[in-house]
Amino acid sequence: MLHVSGHPILGGAKAIAKLREAGHTLRFVTNNTTHSRQALAAEIRSFGVELEDEELQTTPIAAAHALAGKRVLALTMPAIVEDLEGIELVGEGADAVLLGGADEGYETNRVFSYYNLARAFAELQEGAELYCLHKNRWWQTSRGAMLDAGLYVAGLEYAAETEATVLGKPSAAYFAAALEALDYEPGQTWMVGDDVEADIGGATAFGLRSVLVRTGKFREEELEEATVKPDGVIDSIAGLPAWLEEH
Repeated sequence: MLHVSGHPILGGAKAIAKLREAGHTLRFVTNNTTHSRQALAAEIRSFGVELEDEELQTTPIAAAHALAGKRVLALTMPAIVEDLEGIELVGEGADAVLLGGADEGYETNRVFSYYNLARAFAELQEGAELYCLHKNRWWQTSRGAMLDAGLYVAGLEYAAETEATVLGKPSAAYFAAALEALDYEPGQTWMVGDDVEADIGGATAFGLRSVLVRTGKFREEELEEATVKPDGVIDSIAGLPAWLEEH
């Protein structure tokens, strides 16, 4: 919503500043699993956006909370390991298997190698539970749409005949954590995003109001086919302050 492959959305930083000036309390919720929270917050600040690390809610932080004290076989990008504090990372004898997201580089090939997926399958066969940071089918990059980790999650679900617990969007727990941090009720809160399924569908199911932006993952055909519609659709985050004033 704020950038695509590190390229900021025009007017995004000004929009965030205007929202703060208008008295809105903000929480940045992301399914990004290729950067630590500290690194991702720094990247967003480089776009000119005012942001404290604590305002950024990430799925690795959610995983650290949900899996605290457990032995976990984690198939994740190395960059997020620092956010998995309190989890014992193991290669076998796991209580849980955790799948992260894919990135644009060759690191994805190593993390989701056949050997690693087979190792994860073996742990699931031995009774480990399956968790994923998200189950996105694809994500938007400057080169176009690219496959995301949902592919690997679905494969392990099928092979092990189990169902993964989703820790990020669109899970209810993820939105509940955001509202707890904001100290607001769902009906008082707007979710703004570019993903009809994870952002709009998940937020609506939890009782939040929603605005869809026509940047990033937005696809007109997906909006038309969606069973859950947003309360509003705008061209980009740049237009959000004015839109909220009118609604």
